[in-house]
Formats: sequence, structure tokens, C-alpha cells
Amino acid sequence: MRAYQISKSGGEPALVDIAVPAPAAGEVLIRIAACGLNFADLLIAKGKYQDMPPFPATLGLELAGTVAALGEGVTGLAAGDRVAVYAGHGGLAEWGCFPAARCLPVPDAMTMTEAAGFQIAYGTSHLALDHAARLKPGETLLVTGAAGGVGLTAVELGRLMGARVIACARGAQKLEAARAAGAHEVIDSDHPDLRGALKAMGGAEVVYDTIGGPLFRPCLSACRPGGRYLLIGFAGGEVQQIPANHLLVKNISVIGLYWGGYLAFDPATLTGSLAQLMDWHAAGKLRPHVSHVMPLADVAEAMEILRARRSTGKIVITM
Repeated sequence: MRAYQISKSGGEPALVDIAVPAPAAGEVLIRIAACGLNFADLLIAKGKYQDMPPFPATLGLELAGTVAALGEGVTGLAAGDRVAVYAGHGGLAEWGCFPAARCLPVPDAMTMTEAAGFQIAYGTSHLALDHAARLKPGETLLVTGAAGGVGLTAVELGRLMGARVIACARGAQKLEAARAAGAHEVIDSDHPDLRGALKAMGGAEVVYDTIGGPLFRPCLSACRPGGRYLLIGFAGGEVQQIPANHLLVKNISVIGLYWGGYLAFDPATLTGSLAQLMDWHAAGKLRPHVSHVMPLADVAEAMEILRARRSTGKIVITM
């Protein structure tokens, strides 16, 4: 089988031929249909992610496929079941063995392409907005990187949860994608006076920041007194320093959100969040946006599209 692997920290990922694995106790063997790409894949490839897998590592945090075989002790699943898995690694391959406990049934109404990129993007946004920030109907939500795989779901969910949504992204095409996802107002991240423009829009009770770096200061200034600032990622390439005196004066809370971390310390909250999201999808309230569907042979090109932030919504690799 083919797999997109990195052999050592700092090495270059490459497609390699390896043996199809056999499931250990508590695992299932999955014939992988599709794998969603995430910014974390770029960090793992550089050896800079906070949760690095052992080497050699097959990239790909989340996937969807069909159960092919069961390891010892596995119950509740059967060969042929359609499942989605948040694995942390191993998704960019034709086959893989994953813990049965991580398998989420894929409903008939959801395609494998949608399922492969659903959990992290929607899960991150829902946990952040609902559980961490306690977003309320009528509040204003500011989303940076609003046309990216995660940012677009924050726009969509913010609108669904009754917030007024301001989407911040770069360029007319991305701003239009954010507006189509439900944003009430949009603003270009290259605005010459972003701080002033955001304040003129009235600021926000909740900021959902996937970019960080140069956008952090103007977005923090736009956070209203008593606001909540969600740190989701640093796609801008810079981990910013936080001026604690601003937090004190304006009574602002800064909240970090690492979705995968909930599996270790609060899995019930994560599971409940995913159940709510699946219900909303089944009711037609969510419309997953996949801008690029590419074959495994083109995964290096897909990673470059992700790195250059040339996509709107998710990039999904099919096997």
C-alpha cells in the first residue's frame, strides 16, 4: 500500500510503499477512502507540532473509510461499516489500523469526502464557541482566517448559534466564501487600518483567531470589555506575545483551544459536541465546504496549497 510518510524530524515527506498492517487488540483495519488535510499536518512535517507521532510517521490527522477487519476484543463494529476517525496521524494512506474507540459512524447522508474533513474543523469551532467562549445569541463574533478549513466552520456555526458574525480574510474571493457561509459583515485582513475598521464595526464580544501574528493586536483592540479571545492557531507563522495589561483593563479572557486535547482530559464533552454537530448535519443545518479534492498522488501539491492558504474550506485527499 502507499502512504505519505516522514522518516525523521526535519525530513521531507514522501509517498512510500509499505505493508498493509494488521489490527492489534482494540483496533480496526480501515480501507481509507479520504483524508482531510489540516494545518497541523504542515507542523508535523516540520517536526514542530505539540503532539508529534513516532517516526516513521504517516501524516493525516482525520480520515473516513470502511472497516475491513476487527482486532481482538472489538465489539459494536462490523466489516463494511462506514466510519470517520480522528487518529492524529495515519490518514494519508490506503489502509490503516486505528483504535475502535475513535471510530465515529458516518451517516448515509454524509459523503466520505465530507466525513473525512468534518471532525476537526467543525469540532474545533463548536467546542470553542459553545463550550469555551459560551457564545450567546445577539453577541458579535469576529473570525480571522474566515475562509479557511476551520474559520469557515466558525462563521457557519456562529450564524447558526445566533451571533452577528464579522469575517476577516484576505481577498475578494475568500470574503465572498465567508459571506456565503453566513457572515453578516466582511473585512479584508490587509485593510490599511484594520484596528480602526474593526472598532468602527462595533468590535466583538468573542474573537476566534486562527491566524495570530500581525492580526492579534488589532483584533484584541476590537474585543469589547468582558470579551473572550479564542486562540485557535497561528497560521500567520508567529506566536504572539499577549499584553496582559490590556486583558486586565478590559476584563478580557484569552482561551486556548486544542480540540484533540479534550480526548485526554474531557472526552465526554468532545463526544457530545460531535453528536450535536452530526444532528445539525442530518437536519440540513450544516453545509461542509470542500474546495479541493485531490488524489493521493498529488498530496505534495495539496500540502503546498494548504501552506500558501490558497484554499477555501477543506482540502481532502482521496485514495
